[in-house]
Amino acid sequence: MATKRDFYEILGVSKSADENAIKQAYRKLALKYHPDRNKDNPEAVEKFKEATEAYEVLRDPQKRAMYDRYGHEGVSGFEGGFGRGAAADFSDIFGDFDFDLGDIFERFFGGGGGGSRGHTKRPRRGADLQYELTITLEEAVSGKEVQVDIPRNESCPACQGSGAAPGSQPTVCSVCNGTGQVRQTQGFFSVTQTCYKCKGEGKIISSPCKTCKGAGIVAKKRKITVKIPPGVESGSRLKITGEGEVGPNNGPNGDLYVFIHVKRHNVFERHGNDLLNVVDISFPVACLGGEIEVPTITGKTAKMKIPSGTENGQVFRLKGNGIPYLGSYGKGDQLIKINIHVPKKLTAKQKEMLKEFDKLKGEKIGL
Repeated sequence: MATKRDFYEILGVSKSADENAIKQAYRKLALKYHPDRNKDNPEAVEKFKEATEAYEVLRDPQKRAMYDRYGHEGVSGFEGGFGRGAAADFSDIFGDFDFDLGDIFERFFGGGGGGSRGHTKRPRRGADLQYELTITLEEAVSGKEVQVDIPRNESCPACQGSGAAPGSQPTVCSVCNGTGQVRQTQGFFSVTQTCYKCKGEGKIISSPCKTCKGAGIVAKKRKITVKIPPGVESGSRLKITGEGEVGPNNGPNGDLYVFIHVKRHNVFERHGNDLLNVVDISFPVACLGGEIEVPTITGKTAKMKIPSGTENGQVFRLKGNGIPYLGSYGKGDQLIKINIHVPKKLTAKQKEMLKEFDKLKGEKIGL
């Protein structure tokens, strides 16, 4: 009869190893030598059994104490039953991972578990939707209500989302008894899998609804009113709660997010909450001063005084004629940039007047 190897040696840990180190060591060996992964390797299967037996003893403080004191004979009453304790409790080995047993098999053993994640009969929240909305600068300043058509999945009106034809009801799955999962044993592990009959839904629809073909949802276009608040800018995101898609199994709707794009204006430039536009004035007005009318974003005009000696490129400010502060009070300003208009064609009289003006200044011009 072959002599049994030391349990600490099998797991590759020292006798002072704590519970976590023992667990980590066994997990590494279990993944390497698991029977489902080594179906044509009897040696690997034996190593798996050997590691499982060692782990089942060393994981238990009472068994470990007896083993440390008396060796294999001290735990002979416990041996031979490996696979029913430690190996059967898969979560004890992989409980610190954020996925279920089916996911573990999918990840490490090539899909043996099937998993139940993604299949549930409980109502779940629907998907959020996104809509791109283009508006004018005037609409961004004043705010507006806009109606948009949103394509989305909605609960089927014929079956109220049940998926069953009117007058019928889904029945509880006879295989999983409505849980959506079945438990199977693979090697030394107890595996929870998605029910093959109901695909994890926990129910069977024998008479599917003709309108939605049993899906419980239908694609529709819904008219939704979007309230654009004054002061929005390109990149602003508006959230409309509950106007996303309906959730699976009559779950609550997701949300609709409207992303705003503001068109470029042919007169005004936006600078934060200020508006900038360029206004032409004549040379005499620049020199002598005067009063001019300037356009505003509202479509009306405003009067503005030009002081004498105004220079080209000078900027004046009209208080409160800009863009409202989003979600707050007050507005920015309108900035007027002066462009002194120089005529390209002059009459003979105009030329003489400019020459006379130049003489009075003591400068010489080449006219």
